[in-house]
Amino acid sequence: MGQHEHDHEHDHEPEHVHVAVVGSGFGGLGAAIRLRREGMTDFVVLERADSVGGTWRDNSYPGCACDVPSHLYSFSFAPNPDWPRTFSGQRHIRAYLEHVADTFGLRPHLRLNHEVRLMRWDNDALHWEIETSRGTLTADVIVSATGPLSDPKIPEIPGLAGFPGKVFHSARWDHGYDLRGKRVAVIGTGASAIQIVPAIQPEVGRLTLFQRTPPWVMPRVDRAISGAERRLHRALPFTGTLRRRFLWGIRELQVQAFTKRPDELGLVESLAKANMARAIKDPVLRAGLTPSYRIGCKRILLSSTYYPALARPNVDLVTSGLAEVRGSTLVAADGTETEADAIVFGTGFHVTDMPIAERVVGADGITLAEAWKDGMQSLRGATAAGFPNWMTIIGPNTGLGNSSMILMIESQLNYMADYLRQLDGLGGRGGGPRSAGGSGRVALGPRPAAVRAWNHRVQERMKRTVWNTGGCTSWYLDEQGRNTTVWPGTTAEFRRVTREVDLAEYEVIRAAAATVRVPRQAEKPVAETRTPEERAAGTRASERPAGARAGARAGTPAAKEGVR
Repeated sequence: MGQHEHDHEHDHEPEHVHVAVVGSGFGGLGAAIRLRREGMTDFVVLERADSVGGTWRDNSYPGCACDVPSHLYSFSFAPNPDWPRTFSGQRHIRAYLEHVADTFGLRPHLRLNHEVRLMRWDNDALHWEIETSRGTLTADVIVSATGPLSDPKIPEIPGLAGFPGKVFHSARWDHGYDLRGKRVAVIGTGASAIQIVPAIQPEVGRLTLFQRTPPWVMPRVDRAISGAERRLHRALPFTGTLRRRFLWGIRELQVQAFTKRPDELGLVESLAKANMARAIKDPVLRAGLTPSYRIGCKRILLSSTYYPALARPNVDLVTSGLAEVRGSTLVAADGTETEADAIVFGTGFHVTDMPIAERVVGADGITLAEAWKDGMQSLRGATAAGFPNWMTIIGPNTGLGNSSMILMIESQLNYMADYLRQLDGLGGRGGGPRSAGGSGRVALGPRPAAVRAWNHRVQERMKRTVWNTGGCTSWYLDEQGRNTTVWPGTTAEFRRVTREVDLAEYEVIRAAAATVRVPRQAEKPVAETRTPEERAAGTRASERPAGARAGARAGTPAAKEGVR
């Protein structure tokens, strides 16, 4: 099918589904594929746009490409032997996702142009009520796969509304605007900006780059993958697997320096400085581009064209952030003034304050954004206390600073699959809307104590990592300065801790008080998930009175029972 897959028109929207997946990027499509492989067909994928692709659909700016090698930035169960380059561009990654949707038969499950406006948990029916731009439905379980890079972030700049020229974000590129000969200001020096600058520099009249903090930039060793290599991978698929494992193994070794020995990153910094020195001969410019923090504290960027572009005569570097706009004049925080015809914001996304959180209302009647007002917290990066039968892909502390997010997504899909198996085993598959006599019979919600214990462990490990000790302020940190974004370990370790759902960390919610019998093999000690107070008192969640669930609204008949 084409990249602009038309919307499926349905005479009757399904009134109830077992699972509703929100988003159709790598996370959403991966979840849909895993559901199919688990034998589930009672699900939909809700997508606000008119085609699949997620961030690789939305980001189409000049030079857009991945900074992870192609053979590692793809599903392990859907290898692509025909990647054209070692680091593939946006067009090829988007085509790969379209191909995946076709290959795994996902089109009938897609609900394109269905923007989710509200997801509200019904304590009585034990299911989610979902309002979309095209109608409503209910679901036993929600898998939120909107991702952290879905909503662009443009800073509030005084006077920006009065700018007479063109303004857009890198993730919403205006391809109808002709940059040739224009005075263009690029705001930001993150992963998008370092690709945009060399791509547009040859055609613009003047390019001014506003930089608050310089990034560490390593060369990107990119090349075309030969026809012989592609034929080899097609004929002998295990060769592609070996290539992928090699790329993965190198990055797993690098994690040790990021998470345990940040002081040993000096050699890497020397290589990055040498990369800069080869292209930047002007000592003043080189000084302005040299970071003052430890490499790895912010994401290390890869480019072999960024520095050469900055050395061109039609490029100016302003080593200060944009503070004000006065007509067509851009004023930096240090007072530098620049005239511009267009402003391109490469200022990232709402990562720690995702707008989708405002649209999720849990069991206690509060939004996920309210629950996370002091910082995002989840259990194993997937589930949140107070939000039964809701899970997220790429949740808190699942990000990576040096490897492929697809590895983390696949681990979370394992966790999702086991969660659904456990839920269905307890009787959690609903039979339809309440008006038709059906509802979710059982729901699972993470115990608050388990969530606290998990996040305590993560934050304790985070203290020694380069992301917390490297001396920078990055988008990894929330407003409280806590790193709620990155995983402080290897991808192999994350796969181990998300291999299966530990029922000791969950509570069962039923429509009426009942006793939940858990097979002996599911019983596990909860020493690492109970709070010190619980351990001191010897309290077990299963000893709580029926109906005494944390934060339950008065008069709600549902009862929650701990499982261990």
